[in-house]
Amino acid sequence: MHLKTLIGILGLLLLFSCQKENNVKILRLAHGLDTKHPVHNAMVNLGENLEEKSGGKLTVKIYPSGQLGAERECLELLQIGSLDITKVSAAVLENFVTDYKIFSIPYVFRNKEHSHKVYDSHVGREFLLKGEPFLLRGLCFYDAGSRSFYTKDKMINSPEDLKGLKIRVQKSNMAVAMIQDLGGSPTPISWGELYTALQQGVVDGAENNLPSFYSSKHYEVCKFYSLDEHTAVPDILLIGIDSWSRLTSQEQHWLQEAADESAIYQRKVWAEAEQTALRVIKEAGVEVAYPDKTSFATKTEGIIDMFKGNEEAIRLIEAIKSIK
Repeated sequence: MHLKTLIGILGLLLLFSCQKENNVKILRLAHGLDTKHPVHNAMVNLGENLEEKSGGKLTVKIYPSGQLGAERECLELLQIGSLDITKVSAAVLENFVTDYKIFSIPYVFRNKEHSHKVYDSHVGREFLLKGEPFLLRGLCFYDAGSRSFYTKDKMINSPEDLKGLKIRVQKSNMAVAMIQDLGGSPTPISWGELYTALQQGVVDGAENNLPSFYSSKHYEVCKFYSLDEHTAVPDILLIGIDSWSRLTSQEQHWLQEAADESAIYQRKVWAEAEQTALRVIKEAGVEVAYPDKTSFATKTEGIIDMFKGNEEAIRLIEAIKSIK
């Protein structure tokens, strides 16, 4: 039996066995992160907030570490109504909702403060609702930091250092285009397989944020981390439209409010996680560089041309830039 079929059956069993127990509605939330990850902690916070707000009438049961499948599989379970909530990277969501490609434009955000203002703005809310035609409703953004390069054999101080290197990327057309523009060879590999791929030399390096580099233990293999911070691709917390419609308006309000509060909480724990990760990897012998970002930005500025002729995408890009 195909893996997706098995996962679908499991999801349906969970739906009928766990949706309601003793007049308590249980929302099943699945994701691929480790339980020590700050984004997982934010989802725990969401569950605690929701239980308090609802007086115990609405709770969240979390299935972490890919128990119910990878990000794309969890999205598909949301679409068919056999899972309630999941967390995915905007880079994965772009395969369902194309406007999310905008978040993968290198240096589209001026800095972290700017990105947070966008998430909290009317523009952010507009993005969260763009998945509704695909049966996916965004609840909030989680800060996933800035993605930077890490490699096994040499430091990346400029785009020229990427020439000839196989760099793991997410299954995202934008990520592939960025690595190509920088001169590297993009190699899509699932997150769960990356540690082994680095060990065995299938790829020479990868790109991700500091907490993920640390929690994945990739620093055991890659001893060079270059903080070029080329993209700041957020995580998105999503609920399936079927699950959302089964909630009363009061329950929807409780859930949205709890999600918004968890997003603010997550920014705090994320900042702490970045500081911890930076300290630990340095203690483990990882060399950290702070390259001039100008050359990376210049090399990738042509990526925005991918949106030529797409009036809606251009409007959204300009709206992001206009937020002060």
